[in-house]
Amino acid sequence: MSRLLIIQGHPDSSAPHLCHALADAYASGALDAGHELRRVEVAQLDFPLLRSQTEWQQGTLPVGLQEAQDAIAWCQHLLIVFPLWLGDMPALLKGFLEQVARPGFAFHSEGNNMLAKKGLAGRSARVLVTMGMPAALYRYYFRAHSLKSLERNILGFVGIAPVHETLVGGVEGLSEAARKKWLARLRKLGSEAA
Repeated sequence: MSRLLIIQGHPDSSAPHLCHALADAYASGALDAGHELRRVEVAQLDFPLLRSQTEWQQGTLPVGLQEAQDAIAWCQHLLIVFPLWLGDMPALLKGFLEQVARPGFAFHSEGNNMLAKKGLAGRSARVLVTMGMPAALYRYYFRAHSLKSLERNILGFVGIAPVHETLVGGVEGLSEAARKKWLARLRKLGSEAA
């Protein structure tokens, strides 16, 4: 059995969204299969945004994020869920990742080499992105630039690999049958810890 972490990156916790339903389906499949599961709801966390490199390198992790950082250290596989906003992840999720992926945790230095050891190696991830546009348009016309940036410049930077993608496009026009199909797919992925 695996240790799984769901990072729910939808910034609006005032009402359930498709991101929440998909994450719940994944969690249901994971728990039914006997996996251990923790969840981080970024919208429910209170933390400041980083404003300087010095603050990121030498500042302390906000107290409200210690449990989230501990969950990242604990897990073997992450599911990161968010809606595409202005072509990228919501700013709140980006701010969260900047806070938790600090030197001494996400990577370790040796001498003058700040990036000598990737601190989160040995973990895999799936990134689930919902969007209004068709997923094929995002992937092939826009080349999924923000998703590739997350995979290469954040997850890969700290050693998380492999990273798999699930893109759910056209969410405003999603039929009930299509919604049920996506929920079943996420339930299966959760059961497989994939």
